[in-house]
Amino acid sequence: MRVLLADDHPLFLDGLKNLILSRGQEVVGTAQDGQEALEKARALRPDVVLMDVQMPRLDGLAATRLIKAEMPAVKVVMLTMDDGNDALFEAIKSGAVGYLLKTEDTEVFFQLLLALAAGEAPLSTGLAARILKELGECERPDGSARTARTEGLTARQLQVLTMVAEGLTYKEVGMKLHLSERTVKYHMGEIVERLHLENRAQAVAHAQRTGMVK
Repeated sequence: MRVLLADDHPLFLDGLKNLILSRGQEVVGTAQDGQEALEKARALRPDVVLMDVQMPRLDGLAATRLIKAEMPAVKVVMLTMDDGNDALFEAIKSGAVGYLLKTEDTEVFFQLLLALAAGEAPLSTGLAARILKELGECERPDGSARTARTEGLTARQLQVLTMVAEGLTYKEVGMKLHLSERTVKYHMGEIVERLHLENRAQAVAHAQRTGMVK
């Protein structure tokens, strides 16, 4: 995994770089503001950008939107001290595939990051369930919950979404359903498109919010 790091605190940046290198991953570059992150992403084409939310010149959210617009294959994971809803929702809407707290345990942080390679959305504990309230699953005026937007999904897609939302990797889902990992990834892409969502993280939050999984 080729990683670009963006954070305006040099001490944290160096520590994160050393952590990732010590686990056998490649750090292709570092940036200390959003504008530099955008320029480095253009030049280096990393697999993943670990992006601080609050940075000078261009903040992480704006940089994420620009990177995803130009380089949709680049995965952006936001880093922050803030676990508030506003920044979380804005990050997911901006195209981030994950949202990790800087206060996370080191081992947990790295395991969540490595899950990207298996198609997982790295989200610190408790954050996934908050996302969908901002993404349209509100209540009706009479207080009743709106019908879950799953009518357009096939039975197989519902199976795949439920299992992924329960925390299974694409490989594990494939083994249970006797499908290839590539086929499971294809189904998830179709699910995201049919539910009019942006990415897998939103699909997981949708499944949790609408009661498909506990």
